[in-house]
Amino acid sequence: MTDSLTPKKSVDSGDASPLGRPALGKPTLSRLTIVADSLRNVTATIASHLLTFVASQDEPIVFHITAADLSTLSEERTPLALATVLEKALDHEAKSAAAKTPPVPEAREAGTVGLGEQEDLDGPLPEIKRDGSSSALPGSKDYDPEAPSNKAHISSNLRNLVRKIRALEEQPESDSIRYQQQMAVETASNALATLVLKSSPENGLDLHKNPHQLQKRKEIFGENSIAPKRLTTFLEFCWEAVQDFVLIMLIILGIIEILLTTVLEKDNPYGWIEGVAILFAVCIVVLVTATIDNQKQKSFVQLSKTLNDTNTKTVIRNGQIMSVVDADIVVGDILSVNSHNSSNIPADCVLLGPSTGSALKMDEASLTGESKLVAKKPGDVVLSGTVAVQGSGKMVVIGVGVNSVAGKIKARVYEAGNSSEGDMEGDSETPLFAKLTELAKQIAYAGTAAAVITFLASLILGLVVQKAPPTEIIQYFIVAVTVLAVAVPEGLPLAVTLALAFSSQRMTKDQNLVKHLDACETMGCATTICTDKTGTLTTNKMTARAMYINNSDFVCSNPSATLGSMLLDSSNSAAPSTELRSMVVDAISIATMNESALKFQEESGKMVVIGSEGNPTECALLQLVEDLGFHYISVRDKTRGRSDAGAMVQFLSEGKQFEFSSARKMMSWAVPRLEGGYRIYCKGASEVIFNRCTRVLLNIGEVSLSDDHRAAIAKTAEKYAQRGMRCLSLAYRDLSRGTDWEAKSNTTFNADGSPANEVETDLVFFALVGIEDPLRKEVPDAIQRCYEAGIDVRMVTGDNPNTAVSIAYQAGILRHEHFRTFEAGEEQHYVAENLKKNVLLEGKTFREKVYRMVDGTKEFDQTAFDKIWPHLRVLARSSPDDKLTLAHGLNQSTLFADKEKVRKLFQEDGITVFPDRQVIAMTGDGTNDAPALKRADIGFAMGIAGTQIAKDAADIILLDDNFASIVTAAKWGRNVYASIQKFLQFQLTVNISAVTSAVVGAFAYQTSPLAAIQLLWVNLLMDSLASLALASEPPNDELLKRPPVNRSQHLIAKRMWANMLGQALYQIVVVLVLFFDGYTWFDIPPGWTTPYSVHYTIIFNSFVWMQLFNEINCRNLDGEFNVFRGILKNPLFCGILVSTAILQVIMVEFGSFAMSVSPPGSMTGKYWGVSLAFGVGSLPIQQIINIIYLVFEKLKVSRNTHREESDKRLLRLSIGRVSG
Repeated sequence: MTDSLTPKKSVDSGDASPLGRPALGKPTLSRLTIVADSLRNVTATIASHLLTFVASQDEPIVFHITAADLSTLSEERTPLALATVLEKALDHEAKSAAAKTPPVPEAREAGTVGLGEQEDLDGPLPEIKRDGSSSALPGSKDYDPEAPSNKAHISSNLRNLVRKIRALEEQPESDSIRYQQQMAVETASNALATLVLKSSPENGLDLHKNPHQLQKRKEIFGENSIAPKRLTTFLEFCWEAVQDFVLIMLIILGIIEILLTTVLEKDNPYGWIEGVAILFAVCIVVLVTATIDNQKQKSFVQLSKTLNDTNTKTVIRNGQIMSVVDADIVVGDILSVNSHNSSNIPADCVLLGPSTGSALKMDEASLTGESKLVAKKPGDVVLSGTVAVQGSGKMVVIGVGVNSVAGKIKARVYEAGNSSEGDMEGDSETPLFAKLTELAKQIAYAGTAAAVITFLASLILGLVVQKAPPTEIIQYFIVAVTVLAVAVPEGLPLAVTLALAFSSQRMTKDQNLVKHLDACETMGCATTICTDKTGTLTTNKMTARAMYINNSDFVCSNPSATLGSMLLDSSNSAAPSTELRSMVVDAISIATMNESALKFQEESGKMVVIGSEGNPTECALLQLVEDLGFHYISVRDKTRGRSDAGAMVQFLSEGKQFEFSSARKMMSWAVPRLEGGYRIYCKGASEVIFNRCTRVLLNIGEVSLSDDHRAAIAKTAEKYAQRGMRCLSLAYRDLSRGTDWEAKSNTTFNADGSPANEVETDLVFFALVGIEDPLRKEVPDAIQRCYEAGIDVRMVTGDNPNTAVSIAYQAGILRHEHFRTFEAGEEQHYVAENLKKNVLLEGKTFREKVYRMVDGTKEFDQTAFDKIWPHLRVLARSSPDDKLTLAHGLNQSTLFADKEKVRKLFQEDGITVFPDRQVIAMTGDGTNDAPALKRADIGFAMGIAGTQIAKDAADIILLDDNFASIVTAAKWGRNVYASIQKFLQFQLTVNISAVTSAVVGAFAYQTSPLAAIQLLWVNLLMDSLASLALASEPPNDELLKRPPVNRSQHLIAKRMWANMLGQALYQIVVVLVLFFDGYTWFDIPPGWTTPYSVHYTIIFNSFVWMQLFNEINCRNLDGEFNVFRGILKNPLFCGILVSTAILQVIMVEFGSFAMSVSPPGSMTGKYWGVSLAFGVGSLPIQQIINIIYLVFEKLKVSRNTHREESDKRLLRLSIGRVSG
């Protein structure tokens, strides 16, 4: 620090610069030279003051800047914004000082001269001697940094620095200007930390001097936390649950039942039971639903709290390095960041100078979606939520909590609740719940109509025909209400809740953490998945996947294989020899940085790689060494001049390192050879290394690098680049003793035009390596399963087009038909440039196509979007806003309704458009992905790489960040839909037969053969258990061989109607036969004359057993003949079936008056045998239904085929007549 801030000699002299950087060379004497001279004086003077200036952290601490000012710096992130913050602080401090002291005669301020006014500029500045001393600078005997005159002097120079930053921004770009900008901004960043934020870049906050300043800073600049999203209370969950249409009907029905039976039917002491039972059932449904939702909310909150408590960062306080949790970090804290722990930045910061030897590079993909690393220089703003992946540095915190960029996004997400903003609003209900609501209304209308008909029929038959007394009207009304109660599927809400809850729990075991229950079924209806690339389709780990070596190209296309295994394949005659492989191992192990390392863990006696840290590209090369059967650390430790451990460390100085730089685009490491001399290993950008090579190493030894060799290598490098790979070349050179390491080449130059090191020329080429983030091995199969299931997959990535297309093609998102037709004999390259129109779009082009300007305002154009999206497979270089646009456009598209366009797309491009509105699943991991995740019908956040904001906005969290888990979610979602269909098939069969029986009974004897309490037992307890039993059916792969269910498709399929009507007809026949003739079979009194009769008990018992055996039939929806298939694999179903049967026995034998059945002991074995026989009859009846349905379907197909053939014959005859 001292060296970098001490005044130095002029750059013109060729010495080091004031900031410790090498001089860029002597600039010409011009206006810029004068600016440079004055700038050096200013930065040197400020730096000298900062060396001994102690930030005033005494109580009371005073700041002359606001959180809003610092927030603006975070948003703009420019040198001008930094200059503006310094200027505001100076202005505010000057105003505060003026308010406390009397005015003084105005004097010209030091450094207020304009650009080029050298004679006035240097005058007010202190004289800087050649040794760096000055009477006005620190080091003089009477210097007091806190004295008013010296404070004014610092202020004067800071104002001058601000002007210089602004002046330099207006100059045309050049090396000299960039150098001066870097010098000025670095000094400004240190001044910001020390003078404005009252902190010390070296010692941080002094809590010994002012222990209360942490609280003071929190009060002024805010806390580093966002007010947590308001949790939904248990009562609110209850209120949400009770909004269900069916529950509302049941509540009304229960109240009516209680009023009627307690007020009008006082002679019936048990009449109130039915109404109370209905309301009790509603309470159960509401409490179960609310409890499940509340428990999931608590689990998610606990998970988030655990993560937050473990998020700690390294800060400097009291001159010591310490760890603090993210929430305790304040503005002015000095963060110490390095890539070894992949530090996630917890707040907005400004990087401080001087530059370290290892430049800091940040991964900003969570905010921008761009996977390219961003290099940071002192004075640059580092945003919260980004990750340090290379290098290290110190930075001062300028924005925390809601005042940081990520915090503002998070706050907006929380404030928005569960709805999207503006014109990107989505549907209020999920597809299934919309269908259930519609079905409930249809049932309500039908039930009301049946109840009204029953009441009117009873009135006419009872009062008019049979001359019954008017008091019977009450009984007729009760019967009508009973019919309505039977019609309403009381168990449906609980069935849906149980099915969703059961599936969500099982999905968690399959790496899908479901936050919202309805997300389960929504995923089952998904028609399109818009997926990220990095980490979802790929492993998020750079890996060597291709190598050109020994004049042969090795490309590892199998995700399950490794490049190392290909190179070790002895059956391949072109495989590199042992010596050539050893050269690869030595070059990688030696010519890589120590900061890049693999993490190992012992498993079964072997060391297994479990992770990495440092430069991702170098880590990929180190992994290749391990795959080749070597250990890079062992190679280093045995290499003299490279080992930094053990006995060999004493010879480390014999090695010579040439570090990587953007100017050179390569790095090298020379080590002594046993034979004498040195061997220098080089790795770097393929074109840089390749152009420095004159020979090539093959299995047969070194040979001259011929034109054919050069052409083959260049062609391979181009192929790798088109696949989106990073290309690196490996080379070496043997050097003699006494080599001049500083010698420069006169013929070879670095990437920036400077002379190359002589020792890094005349190299021997031996390998070209292609590195990429490889596809997960399970992804191709998962995407193929999506296509088989009718689910389209699109890739949305911030990466470049070549990389995106390469991964998309390997994954199967892009197939041969998406590329242009290749000419005969033409080499087929499935790369970006060969794609058909609109299959690949970059974000900028996409926005230009789908937005239009209306009255100066950008507006989404759905028509233009509909022309693009059927073709679009890959959206590259996309922003999070592009994701939002894509999700909205797909969701709102009604292209399917234009049959002519749909037909044209199919005929010309082979594109099939789903015949309904799209249901969109969207993946995301970044902070800015939150709006798109909320807008999509189903949002998936990454559990490992995802930010907290993305997880908060999502419906499901992928615990393993794996695309294959999304397919699993789709399978479970379809299983939920199928489970609810199975239950509806079961429930509505009960309702149809029960309502019909009740209506017929009302017509015949103005009474129902099935009491309301008995039907409530069937509808609530039995059906609720049945819903759990049917929901427990595990999903099978057959579910993913069907197309998604249309939004407009009715919940009850045609085949379900056949099953329901067939079984209901059988049950109605049995009930009515028993109702009208059963009492004569057994010589017992008829039920309409005797209360709690054996006659009606036999009817009730037979009815229930028919439902129990039909429950087995309802395990299948498509008319499978073997209804018992897989039943023993579901012990829960078997257990519930047996339990329900036992409960039925108890109800009949001991329910007595409470259940409106005959007294205990009156049901003999004969009556039980008849009831069970009718129940078992449901099984053969289902077989008959299946056969009849198949016969009718074959007749229908035959009739349609015959009609089509007739139409074709008529068409041919018509054409023949026209031709004649």
